[in-house]
Amino acid sequence: MPKSVSPRLAFVDLETTGGTATTDRITEVGIIEVDEDGQVRQWSSLVNPEMPIPPFIQSLTGISNQMVADAPTFAELADDIHARLADRIFIAHNARFDHGFLKNEFRRTGHEFRPPVLCTVRLSRKLFPGFARHNLDSIVERHRLEVTQRHRALGDAQLIWQFWQKLPESHAPEAIEEAVSRLLTRPTLPSRLDALQMDSVPSSHGVYLFYGENDLPLYIGKANNLRRRILSHFSTDHALPKELAISQQVERIDWLHASGELGALLREAALVKKLKPAHNVKLRANEEICSWRLIERNGSLRLALANTNDLFFGHDPALYGLYTSKRKATDAMKSIADAHKLCHVTLGLEKPRGGKACFASQVKKCLGVCAGREPAEEHNARVREALAGLRLQPWPYSGPVGILEGDNLHVVDGWAYLGTVHIRDDPGILTRRGQQPFDRDVYQLLNKKLASLGDRVRVLAP
Repeated sequence: MPKSVSPRLAFVDLETTGGTATTDRITEVGIIEVDEDGQVRQWSSLVNPEMPIPPFIQSLTGISNQMVADAPTFAELADDIHARLADRIFIAHNARFDHGFLKNEFRRTGHEFRPPVLCTVRLSRKLFPGFARHNLDSIVERHRLEVTQRHRALGDAQLIWQFWQKLPESHAPEAIEEAVSRLLTRPTLPSRLDALQMDSVPSSHGVYLFYGENDLPLYIGKANNLRRRILSHFSTDHALPKELAISQQVERIDWLHASGELGALLREAALVKKLKPAHNVKLRANEEICSWRLIERNGSLRLALANTNDLFFGHDPALYGLYTSKRKATDAMKSIADAHKLCHVTLGLEKPRGGKACFASQVKKCLGVCAGREPAEEHNARVREALAGLRLQPWPYSGPVGILEGDNLHVVDGWAYLGTVHIRDDPGILTRRGQQPFDRDVYQLLNKKLASLGDRVRVLAP
């Protein structure tokens, strides 16, 4: 093999009491060390797991409780094992399993363990894509490897080493080097984040949550490809201040599967409002949202502020604009009024001046409806024209609807997301909760999309 691929290698296999690295323990370790000059050393040891070995595991491995009773504990072997693996590429079959167990055991003994990891399952898939199975038994049969002790640590480590030695018989050194290099290339992850968590992140639609040292998320995001999106945060962490701040704090990642892009978007918006992560700034709470309601009074159109506490907010056809504060709403509407020479007093944006014309009419920024120089009907028509682009679409259904995506129904009513149910479940468990406040993010997400969804939208009983 080219030296640039594998200067120092460690072929590793473990036997354990079960399949969960955080609760089960190691019963045997087998290591084959291969140096740069081709020198090979083999070592193995039984390990006292300090817990019973289940009967099924005893039958599979042949390692009994009696055999490990007088064996050293992992803590007693930790320094020796750590030294054998130091500065080597860690190679194992289904490497996430073996690496995870050793990482947890080393953590208990105070050892740092962050080797470059190469999985021979993934390597076999990359180099032999025409075969469906890449478990160790299939590889033994395919490459005619010599079996000594199957399901024992050193015996299985020897099989992985044999597989490695067989690769040049079917592939050029350059092809092997490229495959290994690609599999060894890992994104730079935050120092506090366990790389094993990334290994289990799926490449599917969903929502991800970054946590720091407590149970409150730092950031929540959605993704069409969870794994790729999460890694993108860390690939730019030195360029963007926000990503750098997250990288310095993140210690744990969680994610929720979604049936598609729409489900991920809806779930993200709901979770951000509920959990209020420190680094989410775009998805704001509903109580900040207000709009202008256009009211006709005494023949003139006036504006009145309405907020999402109004149950008619999502259904009223006379609402214009969405703003995050009364001040922003007022400033924006005054700018529109000035641009179209509308009267601030008539619109209710300023207090009346005791029957006098507004100040803007004196400097010709108002066409004078307040002074009788412009008919109210003409002013009203200009108001409607100026505000037409800001009009909110009222909820187009008489009640809640379910939006079909995959095998899920996303339930929405009055531009409020009520939740998601499986198509076989009763959506009434969500609709019976009653009307929920208008949600700006749901409105912006669905306003232009609903019409294109066709028969994916199902009207539900209220």
